[in-house]
Amino acid sequence: MWPDRRLIELFKTEFPIVLAPMAGIMDAELVIAAAQGGALGSLLCAMITAEKAREQVNIIRQRVAAPINMNFFCHKLVDADPMREAGWKKRLKSYYQELGLDHTAPVNAANRAPFDAAMCEVVEELKPEIVSFHFGLPDPALLKRVRAAGCIVIACATIVREAIWLEENGVDAIIAQGAEAGGHRGMFLTENIAEQPGTFALVPQVVDAVRVPVIATGGIADGRGIAAAFALGAAGVQIGSAYLRCPESRVTALARSALAQARDDSTVITNVMTGRPARGVANRAMREVGPICPDAPAFPHAATSLGPLKAASETLGKVDFTNLWAGQAIRLGREMPAAELTRALAGGALARLSQMAG
Repeated sequence: MWPDRRLIELFKTEFPIVLAPMAGIMDAELVIAAAQGGALGSLLCAMITAEKAREQVNIIRQRVAAPINMNFFCHKLVDADPMREAGWKKRLKSYYQELGLDHTAPVNAANRAPFDAAMCEVVEELKPEIVSFHFGLPDPALLKRVRAAGCIVIACATIVREAIWLEENGVDAIIAQGAEAGGHRGMFLTENIAEQPGTFALVPQVVDAVRVPVIATGGIADGRGIAAAFALGAAGVQIGSAYLRCPESRVTALARSALAQARDDSTVITNVMTGRPARGVANRAMREVGPICPDAPAFPHAATSLGPLKAASETLGKVDFTNLWAGQAIRLGREMPAAELTRALAGGALARLSQMAG
């Protein structure tokens, strides 16, 4: 049995496992499969329109009778800085020339929108059981509307101070994101990535600081990691990288190959790809321009100029400019259906917890 059942009772899922919302490489199919396996399926909505979010949730509802977590970003919108954009284009000019692209041609702006009134209306209409937030919480008026729709609210913290702030602002559970985690840091009260604790240093300190259930995330990809998180006081875990190579994910064959070859030392935290610190498998752009580059425009504008480079490079069979967001445990990922993987993760954790109890 699970030593802490608060998350299972809160979410009404079979297992205290949350499928991490992952930008650009997942849709309803992976959410459905993870939910069928007993996890809480999460749909990242920061890069899709309100209409697309509605469509995806309806697909999930038709296929599985399980709770849904709709995930949103809460970053502060920053206007593009023409001078900084020009400097960034200049920094990337040699890559444009190498790939035969015109670096002066207009490019579609990167689409990563913070939670707003339009998305709040979608939440009120669809009433997902859980709504999660990254980079803090939305405007209090919007958050009040989410709560009035009957949604459980969870959010991400990267330091204890953020966890305390989230609890003071009424969240029902806190995701404690360690430095090992793939993708964007959920930080919002700090900008210093050098100070972010690892998962197993962060989790017990957050557990001691708040009363709500804590969900550990970062570097957890098998039953051993899940059991360890529970031993440190977590009530559940959020797992992303372990699911990347499942057949239901939308990871391209090219990226899938790169992820399969990744080792424990393959990932780095970079701001080159989007303008905000995120962990991924190092590619050419990260190595040669970063991994941290002061020239990168603010989030999400750095991604705009990289778009044409990514597309052109991928046509040549390369991932030189492709986001390969993944955590430090990427090597533990497996190629198996997501429902089967979820059950394997839970089974492995329960076996390890039973050994520890015995």
